[in-house]
Amino acid sequence: MKTLLVLIFVINTLFCADFDYKLKPIKLSDNSYYFHGKEEYFSKQNGGNISNCSFIITQNSVILIDTGSSQQYGEQVKKEIEKITDKPIKYILNTHHHPDHFLGNSAFSSSDIFADEYTKNEIEKNGDLYIMNLTNLVQGAMNNTKVKVPNQILSTKTLDFDGYKLQVLYFDGHTKSDVVIYDENTKILYASDLVFYKRTPATPHANLDNWIKSLEELKKINYSILVPGHGIISFTKEPIKENIAYLEFLETTLKNSAKKGLDIYEILNKPIPKAFESFTMLKEEFERSIINLYPSYEKDLK
Repeated sequence: MKTLLVLIFVINTLFCADFDYKLKPIKLSDNSYYFHGKEEYFSKQNGGNISNCSFIITQNSVILIDTGSSQQYGEQVKKEIEKITDKPIKYILNTHHHPDHFLGNSAFSSSDIFADEYTKNEIEKNGDLYIMNLTNLVQGAMNNTKVKVPNQILSTKTLDFDGYKLQVLYFDGHTKSDVVIYDENTKILYASDLVFYKRTPATPHANLDNWIKSLEELKKINYSILVPGHGIISFTKEPIKENIAYLEFLETTLKNSAKKGLDIYEILNKPIPKAFESFTMLKEEFERSIINLYPSYEKDLK
């Protein structure tokens, strides 16, 4: 009986233990860092750590760009930031409504959280559903995660946080609303999920034509460092060009297949250009894109 009680205690302890994300901030400049997420899909093994989040240390505070996929992730981000600075995390920016970018909000009780109106409304409306879906995929890492809706609406093109200014760029394509942050002080472009680098773009809420147009605008910015939503950073325009090429290929495939009356299985059996073979998650994301997007292309022909 005693052995059984000990075993139950150990099982409960393991189940309730925090997931260790093993986060390590990567330095971008004297005051700027990012956390590099795994180039994978949500799983119990990665705890939902699949996207990048970034932070900027200003004279009086810290600005956090996206908060990850769970409260535990957010708490561990906070601890890593506290190892570098004792300045408070006063400002958070949610770039869009996908759960790997905002569900860490609940770890920050005293921060102002900014998002544009569409993103704020989507978080408020569907946040609990995202938690339920991720709990099925990630399990224990989602413990204690709650929806925390942004309390500040982004609407201006410039933000002034304690004298530190950032440009806010409003786009769409990956979702109906994608916010990009450009820091002119460091020339760092925080592109969020408008850019995936060496990781196949995810398209569950995408408008491919609008996405390509947004990327063409991003390409005009004279940045020194680009921080994508998924994948490693870059010092060149290669990630943007790479994304445009892939999205154009995907859109052409969908349009031509619809004109020829192909079914989904026939599309998936077509060869994918070698230029994209180095992308992580190519097979999975290409398949998801075809399944999710093809019905709308078929409908457009009717």
